[in-house]
Amino acid sequence: MPSPSQLRNGGGDTPPGFPPLAPRGSPLPNHHLHGGGHHQQPFHSTVSAQRLRRFNALILLLRVAAFCFCFTAAVFMFTNDARSPNSPSWVDHEPFRFVLAANGIVAIYSLLEMGASIWELLKSSTLMPEPLQLWFDFGHDQVFAYLLLSAEAAGTGEAVGLRKRKDTCSLENAFCVQADISIALGFLGFAFLASAALLSGFRVGCYIVTGSRFPL
Repeated sequence: MPSPSQLRNGGGDTPPGFPPLAPRGSPLPNHHLHGGGHHQQPFHSTVSAQRLRRFNALILLLRVAAFCFCFTAAVFMFTNDARSPNSPSWVDHEPFRFVLAANGIVAIYSLLEMGASIWELLKSSTLMPEPLQLWFDFGHDQVFAYLLLSAEAAGTGEAVGLRKRKDTCSLENAFCVQADISIALGFLGFAFLASAALLSGFRVGCYIVTGSRFPL
């Protein structure tokens, strides 16, 4: 039988089925601390990756919406042609030509950006070097958003002028209605492109501050 001093110092025989007593003054093993340390980093990495994928998916959704609206607006304006030898056509109105060109350009740009967004979702990396890709997206989003807004504003002024004169819209109301639809679709395309520009600016800001396109 162990003496009282042996029991105080952790000595003596340990009963069967029980772990051995630690010597007096020895540090206790912190299994919870070590176990938590092994699992904390992968957990944060998984959450950050999921947040980044959701963010990239949102940008892709905005790109798809901008493409659809701008492409449809360009088709509506392009098909708004002369229905008879004396009927009006979009070719005869410079602002409407501007609307068609701007929507066509933005539709092509949005299609290319859709490809870059899909690449980033699948590969988890940017198509071009990261700083170049971020500044490319942000700069072109700004330029094409202003281009599209200018075109839609010019088209709106021309459409309002046609309705005030009443000579064109009274004879060919379908021409004016189709022009109005094209302009309205272009404004919706601008709204989605401007939203994508805000997210592009957010990515540029994160890269400047943290060195990454998304705060992980």
